[in-house]
Amino acid sequence: MGDLARARTLLNERGYTYVLVNGDDIVCGTERGVKPLVALARSGRDFRSYAAADKTVGKAAVLLYALLGVKEVYAKIMSEQAAAMCEKYGICAEYGRLVPHIINRDGTGMCPMESAVSGIDEPLAALSAVEAALEKLPRGGKP
Repeated sequence: MGDLARARTLLNERGYTYVLVNGDDIVCGTERGVKPLVALARSGRDFRSYAAADKTVGKAAVLLYALLGVKEVYAKIMSEQAAAMCEKYGICAEYGRLVPHIINRDGTGMCPMESAVSGIDEPLAALSAVEAALEKLPRGGKP
């Protein structure tokens, strides 16, 4: 089984929200949103050659995955802009459902992280924009 298939299986069977796999090395968690990707990006750890599986992937998440250097991404739900960014950065993308954009958790509009990177196509700039957007969310808010 390849890394992407293994990541997808772990995502679907173990209840994780994100999984990164490179051979025997597995990084996973249950925290929602892009916060864990920001933490991974700030960790300084090299994720080149990893495959990632994620519940929901918008443009912000793909730009963070590009910054991490992942080679493949599977998402249960992926936005059209996220798919375009995967193509731009040479990330092989697979998804269960492609949607026009990621909606916020209340279902009332666009995800704030998707909005934060709407005019950004560069991973480092996206990291800064996402961190700024996360800071603006109320304590206990839903990133």
